[in-house]
Amino acid sequence: MTLQSSLSLLTEDQLPEVLALQEQVMAVLEQPEFLQPLTEEEFLYILHGNGMMAGAYVDDRLIAFRAMLDPGEDDEHLGIDVGVAQNEMTSVLYSEITCVDPAFRGHGLQTILGKWLLEHIESEHYRYICTTVAPFNIPSLKDKFALDLQIKALQVKYGNKLRYILFRDLQKPFKEATSEQQAVPMQDIERQQQLLLTGWTGTRIEKHDNEWQVLYVK
Repeated sequence: MTLQSSLSLLTEDQLPEVLALQEQVMAVLEQPEFLQPLTEEEFLYILHGNGMMAGAYVDDRLIAFRAMLDPGEDDEHLGIDVGVAQNEMTSVLYSEITCVDPAFRGHGLQTILGKWLLEHIESEHYRYICTTVAPFNIPSLKDKFALDLQIKALQVKYGNKLRYILFRDLQKPFKEATSEQQAVPMQDIERQQQLLLTGWTGTRIEKHDNEWQVLYVK
């Protein structure tokens, strides 16, 4: 059985497995602040029709899952941060938590699950994908760029956590400009915020001389 053939949408019946895998992943994280775990109630909210979750199984064992959430009337709606019109907020879906069994890392499961979910989105209802990623969470940033999301903001979210806010319009693919480009060190938060506030977009990350940089275009 291939990993691809074992992908499926999860239901409430798989919740105990989901919670156990999330706990397993949290226990071995070197930087726990990178991952915002979901509560049992939040998982149930998604599984009861307010989003979707995909899981990857090997030999009937859940080895990875990824969630997408309909945020409803979120007080800190990411759509506001990236400029979605007020009358289109119901068309926004959040790319939420991903957990991969430590024994199965390195197989690209996060991105595989992300692409599979994007193919199964109710396109007549959802148009925009938003998500947040902590600066220097390199695997997660690479995953989001692989799913064609771009950095549109860099702000404090979840109380006091600095996060990139990434965005994708499923109906209007992003076309990268070539006339204006800037590579900014990831640690230069102020410079990145200045660029984002003046219409620049972060499209990928690169490493030069042991320094991670974000490429911005306009």
